[in-house]
Amino acid sequence: MSKSADSSHTQHAQIAKLANWAELQLQTVPSCMHKGQGLAEHWKALGGDAGFRRYFRLPPDIVVSGKKLLAVWSPPATEQNDAFIAKGKYLFSCGISSPEVFFHDGEQGFFLLEDFGERMLFDVLNAENVNALYGEAFKELVKLQESPAKRGIFGDYNGAELLRELQVFDEWFVGALLGSPLSLGEQKMLQQFYRSLCDSALEQPQAIVHRDFHSRNLVYRPEQPLGVIDFQDALIGPFTYDLVSLLRDCYVEWPQERVDEWLKVYWRLPHVQHTGASEAQFVRWFDWMGLQRHIKVLGVFSRLHLRDNKPAYLNDLPLVLSYVRSVVKRYAELAEFGGWLENRLVPIINEQDWMNSPC
Repeated sequence: MSKSADSSHTQHAQIAKLANWAELQLQTVPSCMHKGQGLAEHWKALGGDAGFRRYFRLPPDIVVSGKKLLAVWSPPATEQNDAFIAKGKYLFSCGISSPEVFFHDGEQGFFLLEDFGERMLFDVLNAENVNALYGEAFKELVKLQESPAKRGIFGDYNGAELLRELQVFDEWFVGALLGSPLSLGEQKMLQQFYRSLCDSALEQPQAIVHRDFHSRNLVYRPEQPLGVIDFQDALIGPFTYDLVSLLRDCYVEWPQERVDEWLKVYWRLPHVQHTGASEAQFVRWFDWMGLQRHIKVLGVFSRLHLRDNKPAYLNDLPLVLSYVRSVVKRYAELAEFGGWLENRLVPIINEQDWMNSPC
């Protein structure tokens, strides 16, 4: 049996176990005792994400405490399940709309949790409603940033981690995807550039950082707050990180004029004003934080394609790259990296199929 066939067989076996486990849990809920039987024949498999989790939507008549359900297989070997539970409970206690976990089996990585629905913010955003919807996203982000940052629950998004993320760009984007290994001189230049980005991140006020606060991790729920999901990687880190994830979303592009308007709105919020940061300082923190995130993402998306067989992420590389090129040009002190990017990498990038293919 080939490795791929063996992996597929293992997945099918685990999903069957998930269905059996979920049926047993539902037997303990009086209103669901006779509705969970033969679950695998009635649930709906959902698309996956950048991780290895698998999601299944239960029929709408199966509810716990008035809430619809998702069954989830989240392999313990690859996913941070304990962190998901602990952080989810804490965020919920702080008034953030994270899904309630009704049942879980840590050893097998099985969950029955609240289903927020299938309409992501990404699915409903348009030029007419974006101000209102980003206003709703701002409300959730303010709650997150004003929540006490408990180090017993959240680790530190420290310099070592910020730097490690940037080095994914070297290995997976430049080396593996573009096939253009770095010279020693280039490595030295990049390390100096990375240190500048990390210093900017670490001098900012620190808060709870979701780390993927964007349109595909916010669930649109009419007449309710946006649902916040995929928060298991949250840490205590730079307070502009989640804002740049939202406003310079790797999957949604807005004119710079609108981004500038939203930045000004956010800077004027009381909790940001309390930091004492000038508008110019705030914008610089935001821009440089975006560089750290997007350079990392170029590497991460390349790895998802090359290692994890998820080629769809190649379609998002041109937008992410455009963010990097645009921001670098605004700051004279980043000219060395900018020149290297334009002269050394862009000619190679322009030859890539993913750069020239319609999304």
